Amino acid sequence: MPVVTVQMWTGRSTEQKRKLVAAITEAMVVHAACKPDHLHVIIQDVPKDSWGRAGRLGTENEPDTH
Repeated sequence: MPVVTVQMWTGRSTEQKRKLVAAITEAMVVHAACKPDHLHVIIQDVPKDSWGRAGRLGTENEPDTH
């Protein structure tokens, strides 16, 4: 049971996530010989204020562009 976990900032639409899961699944089938029905893809949305880089929060490094 392969598991792929994707952590990214919140803000992607359900359609974007749907396409991402499909693309990851295809890549795992082609490159890792996984069966699609055995693969789990977990998307973890993380708020920018809960993500740090270079000693600063994501909200300070990457202002919201929405």
